[in-house]
Amino acid sequence: MNHQTVTVELHDHVAELRLDRPEVLNAFDDALVNELPGVLIDLARDTDVRAVAWTSSGRHFSAGGDMETILAGHDDLTVLLRGVDDGRRLFRAFADFPKPLVTAVQGSSFGVATSLVFTSDAVVVTPTTKLADPHVHMGLVAGDGGAVTWPLSAGLARAKRKLLWGEPLTGREAFELGLATDLVESDDGLRDRALELAAHVAGLPPIATQLTKRALNRVLSQATDQVLDTGFYLEALSNRSNDAVEAVTAFKEKRQGNWSGS
Repeated sequence: MNHQTVTVELHDHVAELRLDRPEVLNAFDDALVNELPGVLIDLARDTDVRAVAWTSSGRHFSAGGDMETILAGHDDLTVLLRGVDDGRRLFRAFADFPKPLVTAVQGSSFGVATSLVFTSDAVVVTPTTKLADPHVHMGLVAGDGGAVTWPLSAGLARAKRKLLWGEPLTGREAFELGLATDLVESDDGLRDRALELAAHVAGLPPIATQLTKRALNRVLSQATDQVLDTGFYLEALSNRSNDAVEAVTAFKEKRQGNWSGS
């Protein structure tokens, strides 16, 4: 099957799901947000696929959300609400994925991409990998899954410290906090390690691994049910603020923002 934003390759019982638009830093625009859930459904249904390795093309895993969507949502409530619904669907597709998912984070991962990475069953990083959720720097609530996934792995106090300040983690810090599971020395080994882990778990009894994954998904789903919708709607509310527009403008003009609190 042909895809616009990703490439899927089969390696025996492992499917490699690769973000494949390096020219836009694999940004989560409408095209990617709406294509990924269907791809995950197809992988879940394919009985030949027993594990998935999530990788990326280019120097960076993903730049996160598309800033132009902030402006579009600010100007048009219908666009904003559609984005909320699309984002909720995307996160739940990852949170409820029934097969082992191993993610290799190359370069940097920002915002929604990082929230989704932390739904994985194994996360492979290098010491210098950068993982961040800078929503607050863009005048937005960290509502597209970060408030769900960061506290589950890093603990609430650490999650608060990073999400409220919008500070990045290095791969080594993420590994030490429990947000990443495997540390390799360089980008050259990232994909190989992810495929190795995926092949290993794919070689185990598939019914046992997939039913175990479904049981573990219940832990994530409880937090999702408690937090996700509230987070998305609070993010939508913040998207309507003047500060959100100022954040985009300041970023484009490479200057500090002037916050009005309105």
